[in-house]
Amino acid sequence: MAPLHFFLNGKRVDVRDVSPNETLLNFLRYTASLTGTKEGCAEGDCGACTVLLLDAEQGRNPQYRAVNSCLLLMPMLHGREVFTIEGLKEEALHPVQEAMVKKLGSQCGFCTPGVVMSMTEAAYRDDIEDAWQVDDQMCGNLCRCTGYRPIRDAATEVIGTRPPGTLLRCLQNATCSKRELSYDCHGESFHIPTNFEDLFKRIEEHPDARIVAGGTDLSLEITKAHRRLPNLISVESLEELHRLELREGGVYIGAAVPLTDVESALQKRVPMIARILRFYGARQIKHRATAGGNICNASPIGDLPPVLLALNAELHVRSKDGSRVVSVDDFFLGYRQTALKPGEILEGIWVPDSAPGSKTSAYKVSRRRELDISSVAAGIVVTLDDDALVRAVRIGVGGVAATPIRAQQTEAFLVGKPWTEETVEDAAQVIEKEFSPLSDHRSSEWYRRKLIGNLLRGFFEETKDADFVAIPHAPTATLVLEGNHDQV
Repeated sequence: MAPLHFFLNGKRVDVRDVSPNETLLNFLRYTASLTGTKEGCAEGDCGACTVLLLDAEQGRNPQYRAVNSCLLLMPMLHGREVFTIEGLKEEALHPVQEAMVKKLGSQCGFCTPGVVMSMTEAAYRDDIEDAWQVDDQMCGNLCRCTGYRPIRDAATEVIGTRPPGTLLRCLQNATCSKRELSYDCHGESFHIPTNFEDLFKRIEEHPDARIVAGGTDLSLEITKAHRRLPNLISVESLEELHRLELREGGVYIGAAVPLTDVESALQKRVPMIARILRFYGARQIKHRATAGGNICNASPIGDLPPVLLALNAELHVRSKDGSRVVSVDDFFLGYRQTALKPGEILEGIWVPDSAPGSKTSAYKVSRRRELDISSVAAGIVVTLDDDALVRAVRIGVGGVAATPIRAQQTEAFLVGKPWTEETVEDAAQVIEKEFSPLSDHRSSEWYRRKLIGNLLRGFFEETKDADFVAIPHAPTATLVLEGNHDQV
């Protein structure tokens, strides 16, 4: 059996006898003895385990991505370049480390390595122009015992400086190569096909295999539920799944495109998608999470599906027998159940342009603004005619049913009516009665009912004077509290 290999702090590492379920974090700490990378939550929340991954695949411009090593399974690294905190210092401290020292950004030091690695990504970026982008860069590192200001000051000082040294040389010399892999160890396997023929062959050989791309959800079954996943097939090296095309009439998003790339590309073309992705998760998560993964895990509180429902998206599905198109309306069949048949994968998402003059927006409401799971997520698209009557409306909601769902009763109520505050208030009463959400540790039933009504009210206020313009750091609608406040 050929080993998997990757480059760690500039040196090649061959791995032969490591389970495909092993995480990079555990390998670093217990095999490579690189204990600068810390373990905090083991679920991608705290950022203490952040490392740098050099992404040079699929013809993209090479770039460093700060990622959570606790969610990276070892075979995912095959053929790639990884840097840990130990790899930054050469003859002297890396300029990012110097900035942290100078700005007094470190105290106890446990989370400092992860903070520095996130900041190092920023040092090699050339697209940070606004203050909210600095927050987005650093929001995945939650432990900041020195406070936010000194760390933010250090980050601001190093952004875009591209310090010389090993990291810059690796970035400049990176070349794209196909990362095909067939790895077996003690009855567990991990396959990385590079074409559809091999993919569907592997699926036939392992009908029980789990399909994985970024692994931000699936890896939690290993790290938190302590399950063993015997057969995994990655779609990350399929070039067709990495297409992101702004076409006439709409946008095509490959199922394996990282969400950071989707967010960046659609800021102007589909601002409501860019907006929901701003608060989808930390940058470390969005670097690995994919549009296809967020759809196919069929979570009732997934953030993208409600927006795609509102945008009337189509899902392109593929198997060895050919391709077909499934409306997003028909894709979610039940709790964690989709319309995918055995042997099928999601290849891409087609998002048609909204009609001219449409009012569009998206909302995510959670207890914490960044890096948290939604209580309710929603996407709303309203199209008016020349008389300001509602000609068409689509409202997608997550967190109120077993699946992401459209508010069809509310949509039917609105069509043909004048788009006024009075109409929207009546529609808010309808939508609050349309669903029967559950109460759980995130929100009560009462809270969710009131919330979806207030999102509709907030949408009217936000868009009444003009078509919606994406403001990535804009707040969601203000909740009007009525009734039993003890349930909030």
